[in-house]
Order: sequence, then structure tokens, then C-alpha cells
Amino acid sequence: MALGLAASATAAVADEEEGVDLSVVIDDITPPGQLTLTVALNDGVVLTEEGSDDTARQFTGTLPTVTVSDTRTAEEIPDGAFWAVVGRASDFVGGDNTIGAEHLGWRPQLLSPSPTGNVAEGEPVSSVIPDGTSAPAVGLVGQELLVSTFSAEEETGSWDVTAELALRTPTDVEPGEYHSVLTLSLFDQ
Repeated sequence: MALGLAASATAAVADEEEGVDLSVVIDDITPPGQLTLTVALNDGVVLTEEGSDDTARQFTGTLPTVTVSDTRTAEEIPDGAFWAVVGRASDFVGGDNTIGAEHLGWRPQLLSPSPTGNVAEGEPVSSVIPDGTSAPAVGLVGQELLVSTFSAEEETGSWDVTAELALRTPTDVEPGEYHSVLTLSLFDQ
């Protein structure tokens, strides 16, 4: 009988309930902002002959839209920071023939307004066969400026830029299909 009484007492305790308060603090996990470079989807740029004369053959095209986005907050950007996008081309190669990258020039164009004026396109660069402008005749051999900011902390957002491309070759250039790669790099200083 003692066993029966013990079972009844246990059953009575099981009917009682106690509560435990729970709490949690959930911190904001907003990721830090980023500085990014993207190029619009494209199938490459085919340069077509336009503007040739008796001093050079000229082939032109347009760089796909390049977008620089800066989603960082002012606190995430170091004082005096700036960024720049530069471009350089490889030599144009067609079979056994080569046209040096110094024959490719560009004329950058900022497509998005810069409210503060801190974001600007780079200066035009001409082929080593001058195009009749005052642009430096150096081609895209080195790192030439496409777009940059003077003060990253004073203006954040997103900017689109493109460039008119011009390949100027000697008039006696060897016929054929040539290929090059234009490499764009984003530097955050």
C-alpha cells in the first residue's frame, strides 16, 4: 500500500506548473558597406572601322557600362580615402601578327551625376598615332584613369561610366582578326 500512496503523491506534483521568463537581445547584423566594381553584361566589344584617313586606320567602339558602388557609411571610410578605376589593354593578337596596346585610346564619360563634384571621369588618352586632339598619345599600355573620387567620405552612392574606344593603326596594318583584353581595376586608397 505504501507504493500506491507514493504514486498518488507524485501525480499531484505533476499537475503543478511553474514558468520561466525568457529573454533575448538580437543585435543588428547589417553588413558593413562595400566598394564594388561591376561591368554590364556584354558579349565583348567589336571595334569597327570609322574615321580612317591617309595617316591611320581607325576602329571604334564603346566600353560597356562600368558601375562603381560605394555603400559604406562615413564611419567606415578612413579620413582622406579616395578610390580610382584604371584600365589597361593587352596587345591585340591575330595569328602571328600583333598590334601593340599603345594603339588603343579612350575617352571616358561619366554617365551618373556627382552631386558634390568629387567623382569625375579620367582624361582622354590617344593612340600613339595621334588622333588630332591634345590627349596624351600613350595608348592604354599603362594604368590609365577611367573614373575616380577626390574624397570618398564626402560622396557615396553609385556611378556609371563608359568610354569611347579608338584603335588607330598604321595604314598598312596586316589584315586579320585581332583580340585583346581590357582589364579594369578598382583601387581604394
